[in-house]
Formats: sequence, structure tokens, C-alpha cells
Amino acid sequence: MNITSLLLGSAAALITVSGARAADAVTVAEPEPTEYVKICDVYGAGYFYIPGTETCLRIGGYVRYDIGLGDVRSYDRARTSDVRTGEDQGKWRNNTSFTFKTWTRQETELGMLKTYTETRMNFGNRNAYSGPDSPQNYAFNRGITLTSAWIQLGGLRVGKDWSAFDTFIGYAGNVLNQMLVPYGDFDTNVVQYYFDASNGFSAVVSFEEGSGVVGTIDSYVPHVVGGVKYTQGWGAVTGVIAYDGNYESVAGKVRVDVNVTNELSLFGMFGYGSNGKLNDDSSNVIDANGRGFYKQWGGNWAFWAGGTYKFNEKTSFNLQVSGDQLKNYGVAANVAYTVVPGFTVTAEVDYDDYGNFGVGMVDPSNVNWTNADKKNSIGGILRFQSSF
Repeated sequence: MNITSLLLGSAAALITVSGARAADAVTVAEPEPTEYVKICDVYGAGYFYIPGTETCLRIGGYVRYDIGLGDVRSYDRARTSDVRTGEDQGKWRNNTSFTFKTWTRQETELGMLKTYTETRMNFGNRNAYSGPDSPQNYAFNRGITLTSAWIQLGGLRVGKDWSAFDTFIGYAGNVLNQMLVPYGDFDTNVVQYYFDASNGFSAVVSFEEGSGVVGTIDSYVPHVVGGVKYTQGWGAVTGVIAYDGNYESVAGKVRVDVNVTNELSLFGMFGYGSNGKLNDDSSNVIDANGRGFYKQWGGNWAFWAGGTYKFNEKTSFNLQVSGDQLKNYGVAANVAYTVVPGFTVTAEVDYDDYGNFGVGMVDPSNVNWTNADKKNSIGGILRFQSSF
């Protein structure tokens, strides 16, 4: 009897303890709900929905390193003074750049709402001397540059961008050094309207502030740019015209792009501009020396031509030839090689011919954009760029 009572009591105790433990095991905290990023592929690769919104966001950019050598006035090399002797001598021109970009897209009852931003940061030395107070051309952080930051609803765009005089018609080829003969200035605040007929015809009207001492508007009257374009599978024909509100100068460019084959594409661009008051240096408070915000080339006319040939998926050859009425000529050629997807190495050679060197020159800016101190300048650039 005592043994039976002892066994029953022990069993009851075990059941009680086990039940208590089982009850304790049930009280486990539930995991927090996980919110995953949703892909937004309607606008292309790389977009995703910002959590809790209908806005699609894409981020990107690149890291770039440039090494330049040659003559300063080909824009590729730097010069400095020897730190011990003070002797003038050449040196490498080095620059590291980081560029960060964002794109947003959202459908609304008034059309697509989109934004674009591009911010650049650079570290390196200058193309020439640091200045008369410091002949040492040292490397330094060159600050942050806001390249673009605009909002567009439907066809209306406002904000900071590059001038439609350049972006709408296209840049002068796929070379690194495009400005041996300049084709217009870039940085400006804009109010623009874009029209696309969805049949290859498009147009733009742009009211612009300009930038710099010569280019920034000096009244309520803005610079005005207009452009039309017709695009088909064979290529495109584009024309732009601009009015400089400061110096009452009118400039225009016409461009033809041709896709000859899948591997070969060619372009030709011609610019013509009136001087207006750009050459009135004796009466202007701020001298333009014949070059305004839009008509930056020497004389009335200028040309740019070139193309790209793709040897294969990894390798391409790019060429640009340019010239203006004041006998300034430039040639830029490079080979771009994609080592792996997202990483490209480009080697370029640049040549600048100062046609009127030593011919009755009063101010170099009136004759040669690069202020070359000799007739012929040559240089080269090696670029490493990883894009994401």
C-alpha cells in the first residue's frame, strides 16, 4: 500500500512538472513581419519600389580614374614648378572622380512624374599651374559639383541641367576630350517643355539662366533655346537654335547621325553663330572676347564630325575631328575596351592645331579656345571607369 501510494504520487508530480514545462514552451514570441523590396521593371532594369509608395527608384553612378600626359593645351597634361629649384616642368595630370546618380518614376493623372540627379566629386591636380600665388600644381579635393537635379511632369521640366543646346542635339562623339573646338556651354537652370509625337518627331523649348561671368543672364530676359529632331532606324536629323540674352547673339547647330551598319555609326554637326555684341570688348563692361554661352567656337562657323566602330562586344574605336573659322582644329581618337561588364579602360590621343598662332594676336582667347602657347599640342589620356 505504501509502495503503491509512493508510485502514484511520483507519477502525479512528473505529470505536473511536464505540464508546466509544456505550458512554458507555448509562450514563444512571434517573428516580426518582413517587408521585401519589390522590383519595378516597367521602366527598365534596376528600378524598385520605394517601400510604402508607388514611386520607382533607381540608383547608379561610376568611379573613374584618369591619367593624362602631353602638352597642357591639349587639356591632357599638367605643369608645375620643381619644389627645390623652382624650374618649370611637366607632370602627370591625375584625377579621381565619383559620380552618384538617381532616377525616379511615378505615373500620375497628369502624366509621368520623374526626377534625375547627378552629383560629382573629384580629387586631383589642375591642367596648368595652380595660379600666380602658388606655382605648385598640387592635388586637392576639388569640391562637389551638382551636374543635374531636375523634376519633370509630363513634358515640363524644371531645375538644374545641361543646356538643351547640347543635350538635345547630342554631344560631339564618344571621345573623352570633346572640347578642342567647343560647341556650347553646359551648366544652367532651366524651364523646358519637351514634345514627343511618338512617330520619330520630337521638339524642345528651353528657357535658361546660363552660368559663369559671361553666360549668366543679367536681367529678367532668359536665354532661349529651341530644337527639333526626327529619328528613325537609320539615324536622326536634329537642329537647335539659341538666343543669348546678354550679348544679343544667335547661334544654331544642325546634326546628322547615320547608322551605317550594326558596327559603324557616323555623325556630322555644323554650327553657325552671329557675333551680336560678343566682340564689342571696348564698350562691354564684361568682355566676351567673341565667345558667349552658346557660340563658344572661334569666328562664325565651326564643325564636328566622327563616328564609332565596334570591333566586337568588348572593343570599340571612337574618332572626332573638329575645326572653326579661326583655323583652330582638333583630332581626338580612342579605343575603349570593356574588361568585364561594368569596367572599361579607354586610351585616347588628342591633337590641337592653333592655326593663327603668332598672327597679329592681341588676346589668345580671341583666337584659340585652349590658349595654346605654340602652334601644335598633343597629349593622351588613360581612363579606368567602373559603372554601377
